[in-house]
Amino acid sequence: MLNLESFGRLLLIGGGVIALTGLILVVVNRLGLGRLPGDIFIQRENFTFYFPLATMIIISIILSVLVNLIRR
Repeated sequence: MLNLESFGRLLLIGGGVIALTGLILVVVNRLGLGRLPGDIFIQRENFTFYFPLATMIIISIILSVLVNLIRR
């Protein structure tokens, strides 16, 4: 059974995760990620396709380095 204290902690953690995600998105946008030369962007009359290939590779490399530093 979930009591009020546990539910309150759950809400605080969820709110923190949402706030952190928003902060990361703002920083990523200001750094220019998402508009790199390797990102695929196709726009037609009623169709838009966006695949951030280069951005995903850079984020993957950064996260891999961070995880390896934390695990050591």
